[in-house]
Amino acid sequence: MSGVLFCLSRARLLPVRLRPGPRRLHTLLSTLRGEDNIKPLDGVRVLDLSRVLAGPFATMILGDLGAEIIKVERPGPGDDTRAWGPPFVGHESAYFLSVNRNKKSIAVNLKEPRGAKIITELAQICDVLVENFLPGKLEEMGLGYGNLSAEVPGLIYCSISGYGQTGPQSHKPGYDSIACAVSGMMHITGPEDGEPVRPGVAMTDLATGLYAHGAIMAALLQRQKTGRGVHIDCNLLSSQVACLTHIAANYLNAKKEARRWGTAHEKGVSKLLACTVCICVCVLNSCAQREFTGTIPPAFIYDWSRDKGGEL
Repeated sequence: MSGVLFCLSRARLLPVRLRPGPRRLHTLLSTLRGEDNIKPLDGVRVLDLSRVLAGPFATMILGDLGAEIIKVERPGPGDDTRAWGPPFVGHESAYFLSVNRNKKSIAVNLKEPRGAKIITELAQICDVLVENFLPGKLEEMGLGYGNLSAEVPGLIYCSISGYGQTGPQSHKPGYDSIACAVSGMMHITGPEDGEPVRPGVAMTDLATGLYAHGAIMAALLQRQKTGRGVHIDCNLLSSQVACLTHIAANYLNAKKEARRWGTAHEKGVSKLLACTVCICVCVLNSCAQREFTGTIPPAFIYDWSRDKGGEL
């Protein structure tokens, strides 16, 4: 571990602590790598303490944009998703690989004082820290935002949780399926006459990762103006509720209760029928419908407007 830490902290310590301005950094990287090879987050270093999906998805996007990602895992099994197979690619699950590209992994026992010291030292040479521990857990280890921001005022500290850092539910762990149900997402997903259905992928986790990634990008821009980092509080429930958009607005503004529409759309723009071989066509207005029905044999067209008792 000491060898890994030495490599990470000493090899590139000088340029990170100098924190050159954007123009100077751009000039330096352009000289070293060539103008066409510069990525938006070149020169940014991220300490990734997250695991499973929402956090790793966010940091993977940052890595895709050029950031250096240092992923910290528990000794032994590492990230839970390493074992989430089959399928496996070698000894790692395809699930793990799908959200952890562009990262360097190290193992640190955060429960030991020496492990906490290693994380503190790594934070001192990083721009961003991402974690998804239960609120309060890292504070108990001396690794909370208050602890690290005192050491590194410019650190952008992103916390991902189930229900936020404060509030009556903050102490509870967050799971995609639970947040999907509590937010109302499952209530509006599934067949019209069937039971609520969870989406085929963990959309709540993925949406939270996208929100976290966007907030981190904004915080990096803000730090250029203020010179200080921030604490980002991103959680599954708020992220999924935000994604309800017009469904939530319908109820908040008009008390209109949402319902399931299967593959249809409540505004009547498309419907996909169950069949052996399906071609999904979305006809957006009456003019387009006339052109469409004039080119497709009637036997192949299902007029779903009959189900709604009206014309398109």
